[in-house]
Amino acid sequence: MLPRARATGRALGYQLFYRLPVPLRRRLVRLTVPKYIVGAVTLVRDTEDAGRILLLRQPPGYSWSLPAGLLQRGEAPVVGAARELHEESGIRLSPDRLRPAVPNALVHDKGWVDVVFETEVPASTTELTVDGAEVFEAAWHPLDDLPRLSRATANLLGHYGIGPRTGEVPRAVPPAT
Repeated sequence: MLPRARATGRALGYQLFYRLPVPLRRRLVRLTVPKYIVGAVTLVRDTEDAGRILLLRQPPGYSWSLPAGLLQRGEAPVVGAARELHEESGIRLSPDRLRPAVPNALVHDKGWVDVVFETEVPASTTELTVDGAEVFEAAWHPLDDLPRLSRATANLLGHYGIGPRTGEVPRAVPPAT
């Protein structure tokens, strides 16, 4: 429990804060709370072989990553994930085809948040189209034989029990017993 004087000071502080005009309160909050960059990520599995996922090779081309990108101002995360998936791989899905992964948001210590979604498509009938500038290559890879992953992708996948960082980062869902 807080000492009485400290509790009284906090109460007075809150009373003063809530008497300020809303625009000024918003400005104060924006100046004092942490700032994060928000990205949307899509984990795409093959419906014909649940042991395969879609990965992208992007510049500089040394490693592979998931379809992902930054949200536009005011854009809903699921809409951004669907947009980035289409821009980077050519797969056009309605946002309602994407479901939140568990956990849906991963907060990174470097000041960004990834909002992660999952979906499935049949690899044999899904045409992958890349622009050659932002994405060099898009391909399906078996979970038990993943190519070299970017550090961020390896860390993110580790949260879902996938890839080389499995067991090194906290699992999103405890293993079934």
